[in-house]
Amino acid sequence: MLIREFCAENFTDIPRVTAAGVERIELCDNLAQGGTTPSYGVIKETADYLSERKTTFATMIRPRGGDFVYHSIEVRIMETDILKALEAGTNELVFGALTPENELDIDVLETLMIASQGLPVTFHMAFDAIPYDQQKAALDTLVELGFDKILMHGDSLDKPFNTDHIAELVKHASGRIQILAGGGVSAETAQAVADLTGSQYVHGTRIISY
Repeated sequence: MLIREFCAENFTDIPRVTAAGVERIELCDNLAQGGTTPSYGVIKETADYLSERKTTFATMIRPRGGDFVYHSIEVRIMETDILKALEAGTNELVFGALTPENELDIDVLETLMIASQGLPVTFHMAFDAIPYDQQKAALDTLVELGFDKILMHGDSLDKPFNTDHIAELVKHASGRIQILAGGGVSAETAQAVADLTGSQYVHGTRIISY
């Protein structure tokens, strides 16, 4: 079964994409910066609206645009935002953190996972900044940390997303963690991307026609 995740910048499109049958929503703000944490009000209204519907949603936890290297105050902000998102009723969470060397920041991730209180968590497209030759090891570490999914586009110079690389990581994951293919996936290409990558999870702002 194809699982389509619609990337929503605010509440506005949620009724329409839900009516069109989308399976998942990633809720964020400020897509021009790659997505940041939405307001408490937006999270709560989304949770209330979807509470009796089949569509589930994950809330982005990212305090700012730019890189994914966070100092201690930003980590505290992210912890607070996680707790407020839980209070508002989010089904899942989305976050990531890297070191200046573009490796997983284990200390920050462990702190945020504790704050998440067992809710399913997706590691977002910060994963694409990790060097290719370190990504399989990073995937293994995310499994150990308890992450449920990884959102990535495989970063390629000649494609909007690198299906071959994603397929390699899907094979390496071997069902231990799900991989969402994103970055240019549309309603017209979603099934083809799923077939090429071996992942039934696809993500984008044009993932569904409505």
